[in-house]
Amino acid sequence: MSRVTSKSWAQQERENISDLFDEIGPDAPTLCEGWTTRDLAAHLVVREARPDAALGIVIPAFSGWGERVQDRASERPWTDLVSAVRTGPPRFSAFSLPKADELLNTGEYFIHLEDVRRAAPDWQPRDLPVRFRNSLWSIVSKRSSMLLRKVPTGVVMQRTDVDAPVRKTVKEGETSVTISGPAAELLMFAFGRRDAARVEISGDPDAIRALNGSDLSV
Repeated sequence: MSRVTSKSWAQQERENISDLFDEIGPDAPTLCEGWTTRDLAAHLVVREARPDAALGIVIPAFSGWGERVQDRASERPWTDLVSAVRTGPPRFSAFSLPKADELLNTGEYFIHLEDVRRAAPDWQPRDLPVRFRNSLWSIVSKRSSMLLRKVPTGVVMQRTDVDAPVRKTVKEGETSVTISGPAAELLMFAFGRRDAARVEISGDPDAIRALNGSDLSV
């Protein structure tokens, strides 16, 4: 069960993934194709400390430079790399602002922690506090339209880890598919981790086929 602290969800997940890095080391698998835990840790450090290189995450023209910077970061001693993840962004980084940390890192650190956890064959869902699950649902509600924009059919997200299911129409369409599950699982699905997300998919058979054939990479 997750620990209850006064830290923000982003800070707690940062601590959780740092603890897990310490526990399993630099060579463990992740759900990020081709990345070990060392690669993932380097990504987290570069994302917050090197805005010039982080552009490569979202702008293809900068991807080569970003990959070179990340590769160099991954060569740091493992303990130093994990310490940099745990310590957080340098003071000059926009990520050091409390609101930015909450806005930009809550989903980021949750997803990447799950990328490590769910790469293990015997993983189980965590028992997350209600307020944290609500925060994850807020991210799903705000970002799923962009994340699932390539799906050529209507999409509805249905949250099931509440007393009465909550529905969010992500995309309108002549045919539609409903993706149902807890907020955490819907977030993982929306961010391209469909094979590791414990959700149920229902709706028009053609719409389901269209969803299954869509590129959900971020």
